[in-house]
Amino acid sequence: MRLYWPHQSAAPVPAIVYFHGGGHVIGSLDTHDFVARNLCGGTGAMVASVDYRMGPEHKFPAAVDDCFAALEWVHANAANLGADPRRIGVHGDSAGGNLAAVVALLARDVGGPQLRLQSLVYPVTDYSLVGESYDRYSSGYGILTRAAMVWFRDHYLRSVDDASDWRASPIRTVNLARVAPAIVITAECDVLHDDGERYAEALRRVGVPVEYKDFTGMIHAFFGMVPAVDDAMNAQRVVWAAFKRAFAQA
Repeated sequence: MRLYWPHQSAAPVPAIVYFHGGGHVIGSLDTHDFVARNLCGGTGAMVASVDYRMGPEHKFPAAVDDCFAALEWVHANAANLGADPRRIGVHGDSAGGNLAAVVALLARDVGGPQLRLQSLVYPVTDYSLVGESYDRYSSGYGILTRAAMVWFRDHYLRSVDDASDWRASPIRTVNLARVAPAIVITAECDVLHDDGERYAEALRRVGVPVEYKDFTGMIHAFFGMVPAVDDAMNAQRVVWAAFKRAFAQA
């Protein structure tokens, strides 16, 4: 993990465990360093960015195991990190959004750590690769295509059968009730648009508090395109505000 602390904040501060994107195959602490720094500065929370194992060398569920272990470690060591173990959230984009959603479910199922918020930015929620957005934006809309998602899936999962496992496809879980409140961000022109929208709807149906925001005209990976894209900054600010509200609750 790479740890970030906010400037001039009185300890203990909230903590956010962050999982970077990259299809469970690429991406690193360095490629998403700027997002992690902004998240730390914008929320006033300590951020732990997780260098989880990836495919094809380390197939599913290695990344899931690493990410949940990271959350447990941050919670157990919060006092030594200057963080508040009662104010912890998770954040991830794309594959990282998938991992954040799965980790939130694991935390619910094992009785903790109790999360204040799960922040999911254009998350992969169904590795079956279904939805109208897969057809509408299959190619020609930035770096993520349907073919690329097939490539990522084949390098991450042990077989296509793993797509039915909720730890790979969190929307397949039997019950989403009582999982942590969520903010879900999607990009309109993204093959993963429907994954995020469907997940937000599924959470809402079982009574989980959800804030959902779709950014019109945006493509996959726009969240990190600061300062070139105005809505990248706007989306980051939406996420920061959601964490601040969650951490301010008694």
